[in-house]
Amino acid sequence: MAFDIDMIKGFYESLPKKVEEARQTLGHPLTLAEKILYSHLHPESPLQKFNRGKDYVFFAPDRVAMQDATAQMALLQFMMCGRDKTAVPSTVHCDHLIQAEIGADTDLQKAKDVNSEVYQFLSSVSNKYGIGFWKPGAGIIHQIVLENYAFPGGMMIGTDSHTPNAGGLGMVAIGVGGADAVDVMAGMPWELKMPKLIGIKLTGKLNGWTSSKDVILKVAGVLTVKGGTGAIVEYFGPGARSMSCTGKGTICNMGAEIGATTSTFGYDDSMSRYLRATDRADVAELADQVAEHLTGDAECYENPEKYFDQVIEIDLSTLEPHINGPYTPDLAWPISKFAEAVKENNYPQKLEVGLIGSCTNSSYEDLDRAASLAKQAVAKKLKAKAEFTITPGSEQIRYTVQRDGQLTAFEEMGGVVLANACGPCIGQWARHTDDPTRANSIITSFNRNFSKRNDGNPQTRSFVASPEIVTALAIAGDLTFNPLTDKLKNEEGQDVMLDPPTGVELPAKGFSVEDAGFEAPAADGSGIEVKVDPTSDRIQLLTPFKPITSDQLKDMRVLIKAKGKCTTDHISMAGPWLKYRGHLQNISNNCFIGAINYFNGEANKVANYVDSATEAEYMAVPDSGLKYRDNGIGTVVFGEENYGEGSSREHAAMEPRFLGVKAVIVKSFARIHETNLKKQGMLGLTFVNPADYDKIRQDDHIDILGLDTMAPGKNLTVVAKHADGTEDKFEVAHTYNQAQISWVNAGSALNKIRQELGA
Repeated sequence: MAFDIDMIKGFYESLPKKVEEARQTLGHPLTLAEKILYSHLHPESPLQKFNRGKDYVFFAPDRVAMQDATAQMALLQFMMCGRDKTAVPSTVHCDHLIQAEIGADTDLQKAKDVNSEVYQFLSSVSNKYGIGFWKPGAGIIHQIVLENYAFPGGMMIGTDSHTPNAGGLGMVAIGVGGADAVDVMAGMPWELKMPKLIGIKLTGKLNGWTSSKDVILKVAGVLTVKGGTGAIVEYFGPGARSMSCTGKGTICNMGAEIGATTSTFGYDDSMSRYLRATDRADVAELADQVAEHLTGDAECYENPEKYFDQVIEIDLSTLEPHINGPYTPDLAWPISKFAEAVKENNYPQKLEVGLIGSCTNSSYEDLDRAASLAKQAVAKKLKAKAEFTITPGSEQIRYTVQRDGQLTAFEEMGGVVLANACGPCIGQWARHTDDPTRANSIITSFNRNFSKRNDGNPQTRSFVASPEIVTALAIAGDLTFNPLTDKLKNEEGQDVMLDPPTGVELPAKGFSVEDAGFEAPAADGSGIEVKVDPTSDRIQLLTPFKPITSDQLKDMRVLIKAKGKCTTDHISMAGPWLKYRGHLQNISNNCFIGAINYFNGEANKVANYVDSATEAEYMAVPDSGLKYRDNGIGTVVFGEENYGEGSSREHAAMEPRFLGVKAVIVKSFARIHETNLKKQGMLGLTFVNPADYDKIRQDDHIDILGLDTMAPGKNLTVVAKHADGTEDKFEVAHTYNQAQISWVNAGSALNKIRQELGA
C-alpha cells in the first residue's frame, strides 16, 4: 500500500469539484498545470483568475522531500519555528554525502563512518518531528520519491532543484530552498509567482538509439538555460503517451536545466502501470476514477496556442540522439554533427570516463537498455576503452537489476557499480586521474555539466547524453564515434557494429528488495532529544539574522563583481564542501570561491579596502567578506544574466548573508536563487538598464536608497561613488511583494514565521 494513502484519497475526492470551480472561474478549458495549481490554492489565496508571470499566489503543497545536504540547514531552521511535528508528510533522503571512489560497498561504509554525526542528527530530527527517514544507500531522493510518494495531480516541493522528476508521475513538483520547505512543514502558506505555461507537443514515437533523454536535450538546445524561467512545461500529445513513466521522469528532471519552475505530463496508462509495479495499485485505482481531471482538457491540446504562452512541437520519430556540452547543458549537438563539433572546437577526442545513472537516468528501463549494449560488447569481443561507472537510482533498482543480470553485464564489460547515491553527478567523486588539471573529456547521463562540477577540474569537458549513448561511447573510448553509423575493431581485429539498444520499461518478474532503507518516525517524538555538539565542525545551531537597515546600505563596498556565468556552484561549491552543509560558519569559507572577478579575470581573488581606502589588498572572497563585516562595513555583489542558475541550495544565499552582504544586484536571476535571497532577508535587485553593470568599479563606495519606503513595483536607487570623486546614479528594480518586504524588515522569512507562531 502507498504511503499517506488517506491524504491521497482525500485529495482525489475533492479534485473534481475544485477543477470544475477553477474552470468556471477562469472561463476556459484548463491545462494540467492549471488544474493542479488551482486545486492546491491555500485559503489565503481564494479562488480567482491569477495573472501568469505577475501575481504572487499562496499554495498548499501535499508534501515535502529533502536530501541530506540541504536537509541539514532546512531542519536546523525548522527546529527554531516552534512546532512539534511537520504539518504535511515530509521525508529526508541520504544520497548526497556518499563519495564515489572504489565501489558501492566500500564507498557506502566509508560514508557512514565519515558522516555518522550528520546521519545521526538527521535521523534523530526526523524521528522527533514525524519525518520519514531514508538511510544512506537507500537511493537518490528523486528515484525514491517516484517509487514511493509521487502521485498524479499532486503538488510537492523538495529541497533539490531536480525535484521536478516527479512530474513523470503527473505531479507539479518544484525545487525550492530550505526556507520554503520550512514554511510548508510549519503549516504556513507557500508562495510562488503564478507560472507561465509552455506546452510541448510530442508526436511520433521514440525508436532505435533515441531515448527520452534526447527529448530534453533537444528542448534545452531550443529554450536555453533560462528559456523556461518562471514557467511550467507541460508535455502532451501521442508521443508523450507512448513513453514510459520513468522516461517522462527523465524529461521532467532535466527541465531544471532550462530554468523551468517544473515540468509535467498528464496521467496515462504508463503511469498506471508504474504505480501498480511499485505496489501502489491503490493509488492507480483512485487515479483511474478521476483520470479526466489528471490531464489537460482536450481543447487545450487540440489548440495549444490559445492556452499556452509558448508552444514547441517535436517529432519523436525523426529525433536524433543528442550530446550536450561542454560546460553548459544547453549546447545541444545532434549526434550526426557531434564528431565535427569535437574536431572544430578541439575538444579532447579521447573519452576517459563514461558514467551512467544519477537521478536523471537510473530507472530499470535505462539500465536495461544500456545493459543490452554491454551484453553486445561482450558477445562481440569488445571491452570498454574508457572507464565506465554505473550508479543505480535506488536499492530497489539495484537489487532488481542484480537479480536480472544487468549489473553482471556491466561488470563483464569492465564497468564499476557505485553506491545508490548522487556521487559524481554532484562532484562526490574521488576520480582516478594522473593529473587533476589536464584537459580531458568525460560523458555522463547526468543533468549538469558546469565547469568543475563533476571532478573539480576546469579542464574537464563534460558532456551529457542518454545512458545508451554514454555506454556506446565508453566502449569506443572516442568522442567522435557515432554508434548509428560507425564500426569498432574488436579484440580479434574484426570490424563490428553495435545494434540499437533494447530494453523493457518494467521488470517481468516485478521489483524486489530486501531492505529498501526506510525508517518510520516515532508516533510521539516529544521525548526525543536532538543533541548538537557545540564544538562540532559539521553541525551548528543557527543564530537568527538581524534585519538590514537603511544606515547599513550607505558606503558599502563591492565584495565581488562576478563576470559571466555565476551558478550556485560558483557561489557555493559542492564536492568536498558538502560536509559542511550543516555548519554555516564553516561552509561560508567557500563563498564565491568559484566566481570569476570581473576586474582581474581570476577566481577567489578580490580587492579589499579595509586597511587602506586607496591601496587594494587582494585576498580570498570569504576572507574579504569577513574583514568587511567584522569592521562594520556592508558589501554588495554584482552579477550578470541568470545569476544563481543551478542547484536549489540556499547556502548560496545564506553564506553571503553570513559574510555581511546586504544586496545582490544583477542583470537577471534564476528563480530559486532569487527566492532564497528574499527568504534570508537580503535585497535581490536587478539593473533597470543592464548597461549599468559596466559602471561599477572595484574601489567604489555603494549606497542603496529607498529601503525605508520600499514597496512592490517601486524601484530603488543605487549611487556608485567613484574614487576620482565622480559618481553614477541609477535605478534598480525588484520583485518583492509586501509579504516579502516584511521578510526583509524581520531579518528573514524564518524570523517572520517565528514571530507569527510565537516561538
